[in-house]
Amino acid sequence: MRRAGRRQVRAAWVALCLLAAGCGGCKQQQEEAPVTPEAEAPEQRPVPQRRVGVKVPMPPGWTAQVAQDGSFQFGPPGRPVLRVDLRPGQGATLPSPEALAQTVAESFAGFEHTLEQQAGGGDFSLVRVQLTPKLEDGGMGARYPALFGARRVEKDLFLCATFPGVSADEVLQASEACRGIEFQPPR
Repeated sequence: MRRAGRRQVRAAWVALCLLAAGCGGCKQQQEEAPVTPEAEAPEQRPVPQRRVGVKVPMPPGWTAQVAQDGSFQFGPPGRPVLRVDLRPGQGATLPSPEALAQTVAESFAGFEHTLEQQAGGGDFSLVRVQLTPKLEDGGMGARYPALFGARRVEKDLFLCATFPGVSADEVLQASEACRGIEFQPPR
């Protein structure tokens, strides 16, 4: 059982890294919370430029923070549920829902996966799955839900993924948050 837990976490991090890297070859109500990075010392400023005024619709009680790696993380205080990575200028690389589902299937080859939802439009692609790790003894580990998505806003691409250990309800909330990412209009 311990081995299955480690494998589940490792696979989830692989998928998050895959999405953070740009979908690995993919070709193609809540309160509105502005995401603004905290002020940093000049020597700690990240090289990539961030958009100010990005809005992500979050369920009541969720908070937003900027992680050390530059990703945005959303969820109840102290427990991230959704990770969002910004890819400036890469909006044209929005993957189709089918390409995103294929990438997820390839990334989780050591898992049984059940496609729960595959949706897309002109500016988003979402895939919700149930993942079950295959154990070395031939058994199956604990099943868990996951979301992988991409949202194009103007010329930028936002990649979304849930963290391991989230509930099915949180995955649905994360889906809506990812789909609703937008830039805040200037005042």
